[in-house]
Amino acid sequence: MGVLRKFLAWLSVPVVCLFALLLYCARPFNPDNNRLLGWTVARVGRCLLGMKRPVQGRENMPLDRPTVVIANHQHNDDLFIMGDLLPPRTVTVGKSSLVWVPFFGQVFWLGGNVVLNRSRSQKAVAIMQTVGDTLAHDGKSLWVFPEGTRSHGKGLGSFKKGAFHAAIASGAPITMVCASEYADRSSGLSGRREPVAVRILPPVETRGLTPADLPDLMARCHQQMADAIASITPASSVRSA
Repeated sequence: MGVLRKFLAWLSVPVVCLFALLLYCARPFNPDNNRLLGWTVARVGRCLLGMKRPVQGRENMPLDRPTVVIANHQHNDDLFIMGDLLPPRTVTVGKSSLVWVPFFGQVFWLGGNVVLNRSRSQKAVAIMQTVGDTLAHDGKSLWVFPEGTRSHGKGLGSFKKGAFHAAIASGAPITMVCASEYADRSSGLSGRREPVAVRILPPVETRGLTPADLPDLMARCHQQMADAIASITPASSVRSA
């Protein structure tokens, strides 16, 4: 049943995106489209997976000002765990190959999201700095997985600099979303997915910081996220499996 649940959950993504194309075409490049799509995909996906996702610290997510959200990236299923936590007017960062994924890629582009070519790291940093300059002016928030790749539930990886360049350039606070370590694991005859806990940490202000402050900012955020992930991951975590 667990395999069937996962198949249906991922089958729902292109179906939802197909219908979402109508909304995206009606108001192209409106960043609030992303929040509505993320909410729908996550809720439908968790329902099909039979997954519970308790959240601590919802009040820490800024809703009345732009923020740079950073979250730990473990599996593709992060979409179902965190997709409904986007603040208003949020754009996300994705690799250029996402644009070619049927239906999802088209709504990703029409949502005004940031497309990066990972093979050109210097250019990617410049793009993120430019994005940061426009965040406050356009009233947009930014969602980034700063590890840049999936950890597969094996601890928090090192951070790339892009999200922090964007936060410093915009003066927007950094909001950290931490998901407990998890595996593609179901339980019982019904095949329900094991629950994943999420904690949203208080924003870290960046106003007044300069690029010289970037290493310390990255280190502080990494330590806070690592501590939070460890505290919400149950004893039967992925690492001990």
